Amino acid sequence: MTNTERTSALITGANKGLGLETARRLGALGWTIFLGSRDEGRGRAAAAELAAAGADVTPVPLDVTSDASVAEAVRLVREHTGHLDVLINNAGAPGGVVPPADATADDIHTVYDVNVYGAVRVTHAFLPLLQAAEHPRVVMVSSGGGSFAVVTDPGQPVSKMHELAYSSSKAALNMITVRYAQALPHIKFNVATPGETANHKFAATDMNHHTGQLTVTEGTDSIVKLATVGPDGPTGVFVDRLGPIGW
Repeated sequence: MTNTERTSALITGANKGLGLETARRLGALGWTIFLGSRDEGRGRAAAAELAAAGADVTPVPLDVTSDASVAEAVRLVREHTGHLDVLINNAGAPGGVVPPADATADDIHTVYDVNVYGAVRVTHAFLPLLQAAEHPRVVMVSSGGGSFAVVTDPGQPVSKMHELAYSSSKAALNMITVRYAQALPHIKFNVATPGETANHKFAATDMNHHTGQLTVTEGTDSIVKLATVGPDGPTGVFVDRLGPIGW
């Protein structure tokens, strides 16, 4: 059945953590949620959890590193709607925090395949559905670790996290988002980081072994804010839960 009334959102990597909490919060607003998950079983379980709480949610098997998987995800979403209002590229890979002197091209490629190529692959595939929406938005979930302003600040903990793959992949994602925003002004393309950069705080997730000082709900504040911007809202901006941050 085609859904033409509810706001629709596809969230990648949404079976746990920030993705799942974003799905829960947007579902609570009455949105139709397409819950993307690389693991089909975990995706179904997460969708069932949200549906039990009253959300309109459809699990979507989605491996962002696979052209075939992304194409099948587009086909599945098209079975439900002729447009997509919001795409949230949340799926991410942390890498192994390999020191720069030891990092190989393969170490970096594995992380880029998810954090950079995956976001491009999904965005490109869903552009026709986004362009069919009245007020389309794309949110890229990045990190303060992808900000030159943050990484070059000696007071920031990430400045002492010596690795190449994760931070450079998020910096690339940030630039990609800006270039999309410039080239496609009819779509809002923005970047969110789940933290409080000025306060050196980040959200507790599996990726950081739940060592963050912010709750997963607080971590999604910036994502939800950008997902719900109005037609006059910003495009090409980088924000955390407190507001804009330096690139």
